[in-house]
This record gives sequence, structure tokens and C-alpha cells, in this order.
Amino acid sequence: MCADFDISKLPGAAAEAPRPGPSLRGRLATLDMRLFESAAGKRWPGAERVLPGLSRAANHGVLWFAVGGALAATGSPRARRAALRGVASLALASATINTLGKRSVRRTRPALDAVPIVRRLKRQPFTTSFPSGHAASAAAFATGVALESRGWGAAVAPVAFSVAASRVYTGAHFPGDVIAGAALGVGAAFAVRGLVPTRDQMPSPGRPLVDDVPALPDGEGLVMVVNTHAGTPERVRVLRDALPLAEFVECEGPEIPAALEKAAASARALGISGGDGSVNTAAQVALRHNLPLAVLPGGTLNHFAYDLGIEDAGDLVRAVMGGDAVAVDVGRFRSAKASGIFLNTFSLGAYPELVRERERWSGRIGGRLADVVGAVHVLRRDHPLEVQLHGEKRPLWLLFAGNCTYRRMGLTAGRRADLADGLLDVRTVSGGRLPGVRLLAAALSGPLSRSPFHAATRLTKLHVDGVSPGTPLAFDGEVIECEGQLVIDKQHEALRVYRPPSIL
Repeated sequence: MCADFDISKLPGAAAEAPRPGPSLRGRLATLDMRLFESAAGKRWPGAERVLPGLSRAANHGVLWFAVGGALAATGSPRARRAALRGVASLALASATINTLGKRSVRRTRPALDAVPIVRRLKRQPFTTSFPSGHAASAAAFATGVALESRGWGAAVAPVAFSVAASRVYTGAHFPGDVIAGAALGVGAAFAVRGLVPTRDQMPSPGRPLVDDVPALPDGEGLVMVVNTHAGTPERVRVLRDALPLAEFVECEGPEIPAALEKAAASARALGISGGDGSVNTAAQVALRHNLPLAVLPGGTLNHFAYDLGIEDAGDLVRAVMGGDAVAVDVGRFRSAKASGIFLNTFSLGAYPELVRERERWSGRIGGRLADVVGAVHVLRRDHPLEVQLHGEKRPLWLLFAGNCTYRRMGLTAGRRADLADGLLDVRTVSGGRLPGVRLLAAALSGPLSRSPFHAATRLTKLHVDGVSPGTPLAFDGEVIECEGQLVIDKQHEALRVYRPPSIL
């Protein structure tokens, strides 16, 4: 019988090469399979009734569109922004998954042998497994909402996590597919934020808080005039409940000036609930009586209130109760037949004409369509405004003056980072062909920009001469007529306005 021996020890014999271990990709795939099998073998209490249905509800983003609609229906501007950001993030994530993700890695779906039948989806997906589109959409929507509103994000996050978990629970995906999809969704939300910054990325408007404005516990001393034509009765009800000692005066548009004057005679602080036009009227009264102003947004645009950081009743309540306020600039205009103030913008040319046309058509065809018809009528006109600026006669499609500098971050609309910079943001669109192109270029430009179509600069005072009789002038959404010489300047830090000390 022969003894065992090692052939490798014979002279000239070559040693056997060591076999290479599994690759990193192979080890990850093995780990992914083990995690999937472990999840399939465990019993998830109560999940059988919830997760499969939740997974089906998230097909094609239906669940998230419904959640976004519910957020928008709350009426809160912050909730509406959160919903829009969530849907935009979801759209980017879905587009990336469908164009790149699914085509770059051809991974088969998990075998369902280990998954109990009661968990399985009625219709199994037929696309490749990596990455999970459901997890990407869930993470994108939840992250987008959270970037705009931490409170709403916390409410949505458990639903998003459950949708992502349901894809493993039902056997539709491996855990690695879900993790990769969720990471892609989070990245999509941050990419959207890079294009359209969130409100907390914008500089906080206003100068340091002034200390000569009274704190009004429970609203005592505040007289709030409410424009009943404004569409925010819920905000007013919340304000009434939070400030029970405040006095509320409800009236319609034509009655507002008299109601404000009467309120100013007995108030420690004057309040207004309405749009930018009502706020402008209230500011004039507050200036005459040297009273601080409390603004509750109640119109369509609410530029002044939103730039202050007041979006709902809670923001105003915090400011009034704490006596927190800022001093803001007030723009002024004067001519032979018209004078007034503006808190937001002043303009001549295309925009006032657009407002006139919109009002003329809105009663017949509705507001949205009236905007389109009005724009067509204005842009078809071939006679720009003829005025003199700095002694030079110039044809203009638009002359715009903003109360403080409007800035833009990413693709967002212009917003003021400082409501007391002492400057007018002046922009002009020169006359000539293609007024639509010229106006659009000016709208997309930033401060201090200059091109053959438009120019922008910052001034403390502006003289406009040679204005034809009957020329429409727009300020804070209102339109009047002017003629002759116009002087536009500023009252620096003239108006004290309640504003919460921090914007969340």
C-alpha cells in the first residue's frame, strides 16, 4: 500500500495557484440576497394589511400626488411650497430612474419562493430591479417637503419609509435596490434645491429689530382692519383665537381707508388683513399717525408680507406678542396730478397697461384667461412710452422701480433680502422691435445688469419728465393716471412693521 505524498514537493512540480476570492460586487450581491431572505422569513406584525396596499398606492406617484394635493389644500403658503418642491423632486427622480437607472444595471427581480403568498403583489413588476423607483419617488418627495417645511417633512417621512420598506416586504426588490433608489431620491431633492433655493436659504429681510414697538399680550391695543373681499377667512379666525383682546373691524374695499383712520385714533398698533393694495393704504395711515403696522397676508400675491417673513397668522402672532418689528423703507412718487407711496414696486409702460387690460377682460372671460388676452393686446401695440430720463428723450416699453433691491437665487422669482437698503431698484426696457423678448430678458435679469434691450441700476432718486396726459401708473397692484414730471424717491426706515424675530 502506497503512502500519501504531496506531488507539489516533487522536483520540477509547480504549486497550484490560489483561487481568487469573490469580488466586492459579488460579496454585496450575496449580502443583499441574505438580507432579502431574512426579511422574507420574518413575520412583520400588522404589515400584511398595510404594506402591499401602500405599495400599490404609490404606483406612478399617485400616492404622492394625493399627499401633495392635501398639503396644498391646507391654504398655508409654506405647505404649498413644500408640496410643489416634493412633486418637482419626485419628477426629477422618476426621470433619472427611467432614463439612466433602469438601463444602466440590468438586475433581475428577486425570486419569490421565500416570500409568503399573502405578501406578494397581484401584478409583479416586469422592469429591471435596480434601483427601486418606488423608493426613489418616496425619498425624493419626503426630502423635498422636509427641505421646505421640517414639520410637514416629519409627517410625511413615516409614509415614505413604509413605501420603501414595502418593496422588500412584497418581494418586488432587494434591499440594495431600495437603498440605492432612496439615495437617488434624496439627491434629486437636493438638486432641485440647487435650482430653486428654499426660503430659509434666502437672507432674512429687514434690518435689526427696533425696540420702540410695544409688545401686545393677547393682542391688547391692536386694531385689525379686515378686507372681507380677501380670501383668507381661516387666517383671520386663527388670529382672533390667538389674540382675543385685539379689536377686529370687517369692511369691504371702498370702506377700508375710513376704517383705518378711525382705528388709528384709538390703536397702539394698526393692523390690516388684505392684499398689497390694502397694505399700502394701511401703511399711509400708519405713517401719518406714527403707529407700528401689523400685516396679515390676505391677497393673491402678498409680496410685502412674504418678504417680511409673515406667511400665516402664527408668524404675526409671535411678532405682536413679542413686540418684534423692523423699520422698512417706503418708496414715494409725486407728479402734478398724482402722488403716493409704494412698499413693493412702481412702474410705467407695459405693466400698468397689462393691469388695465386684465381688469377690462376679467369680468367677461375670467382672471386666468384675461391675463393671456391682456398680454397679447399689450404686446401687439407698436408705440412704446415716450419719456425723458436724465434730460434725454427715450422710448421705453417699461420703467420699473422697486422699493429696495430685488435679488434672485437660482430660478426663483425676485425677492428682497433687505427692506431698508435706502435704494430704488430701477430697471428700464428700451423701445424697439420684439417687446415680448425685451420684457422677458429684463424679467430674467438681475440687478445692475445691462444689455441692448434693458438696463438696471440702483438709485436714491429718479426724475421722469415728459409723461403724456392719461399715462397709466402702477404701484403695489393699483393703477392711476399721471402726467408731466414724476419724482420717485425713498423714505429711509420710515415705517415700523411687526415681523417675527426668526423665519423658520
